[in-house]
Amino acid sequence: MKKILIAVLLVTSFAYSQSPVPKNARLEKISTGHVFVEGPVWKDGVGLLFSDMGSNCINKWNPESGTTVFMKPSFVSNGLTYDNNGSLIMMQTGKRRVARLEKDGTTQTSLADKFEGKRFNSPNDIAVKSSGSIFFTDPDFNTPSGESAELSIKGIYRLGINGSLKLLDDTFDKPNGICFSPDEKKLYVCESPKAIVYVWDVVNDSTVANKKLFYAIPKKGYADGMKTDPAGNLYCTGPGGVWVISSDGKLLDKIATPETPTNCNWGDADRKTLYITAQTSVYKIRLAE
Repeated sequence: MKKILIAVLLVTSFAYSQSPVPKNARLEKISTGHVFVEGPVWKDGVGLLFSDMGSNCINKWNPESGTTVFMKPSFVSNGLTYDNNGSLIMMQTGKRRVARLEKDGTTQTSLADKFEGKRFNSPNDIAVKSSGSIFFTDPDFNTPSGESAELSIKGIYRLGINGSLKLLDDTFDKPNGICFSPDEKKLYVCESPKAIVYVWDVVNDSTVANKKLFYAIPKKGYADGMKTDPAGNLYCTGPGGVWVISSDGKLLDKIATPETPTNCNWGDADRKTLYITAQTSVYKIRLAE
């Protein structure tokens, strides 16, 4: 088990009156010494899983045991989530596929690795809808070294529960973070190098329409993973921290982080703690009074 360095930092924010971040909220470093962390996801009884892409592993953290290795090799997993049956879904950039870890804890099933006969670039981030369909992004950030790109597009896809694959959008250069609004009627995806978030209407669970600019982060840097809260606010990792944006596209706050964040997710039994992966470390912040 890795030695855990814990630090508590006061949150620096814009302190807007509408902010969902409590004034006394503190950012706590819970795990460090990693190479490049991504894809945090919480499961009750397990704790937090997160990818360390640089170490080709998935780590597990919980308050009782600290940080331990959950899976190695992970085939350079990036985004992680659970499906509606509680199975871990992994975006494995090393194998250029979307994969599921079966209940035995060892068997891995490839759910999708090609579009129209051509291999994906490097599946990046993922969101599972309540219907069981999987929405994911496929930029070319992490196409394995020495391997050639086969697709000319960097797409956003929907994978149905019957295995059908549909291209939703091919107009992005670097699609990255992806998530739904709480009612699943909106889909958000960021264009990473431009630090811009777009939003679509979700139509009949199978496609998206009416693409609109949702928010442009007014600071140079990359937008990355993101999640919404029950009120519909969007938490987008980006330059300097986690940008908190209302459902109508207004900046509410920014949770400053010592390292550039890569992704975030809700955790703890009440899902009111935000876990944030950032370069070499993992942080958490309690967003409840």
